Amino acid sequence: MRRVGFISFVILIVIIAGFIFVKKSYYPPLPIGNLTTKEAIERLEETESKIVEIAVEEDTIWYITKTENKGISIADENIKHLIGAKGWDFKEKDGAGLFFEKGEERLVVTTEMWGKHYVIVKVQSKFKEL
Repeated sequence: MRRVGFISFVILIVIIAGFIFVKKSYYPPLPIGNLTTKEAIERLEETESKIVEIAVEEDTIWYITKTENKGISIADENIKHLIGAKGWDFKEKDGAGLFFEKGEERLVVTTEMWGKHYVIVKVQSKFKEL
């Protein structure tokens, strides 16, 4: 009888540990020091916007967007819409970089898949300045 109770206890602990591990392991650490994974996702989920600013650091603005199970192309479209709304013209995509121009200025936006459903976007702050 004691053995059955012990085995049940061990199985329960393994299930709980597995649940915690799965919840934590879906998302790698953020490249932003002052924001938690949960906070970043909540900012996106709390709005109807498809892309949300999550941090500003010196000369970089960080955004998060969803891939909506259609891969990175949906995230790229969200980025093009956001940057294009400020007058930047999309020129090309090379790997994880999207290149925009406005007059003589060139803007580089980089993306990083963050888990299965999210993309972290790094934009030069001159995007908002010009």
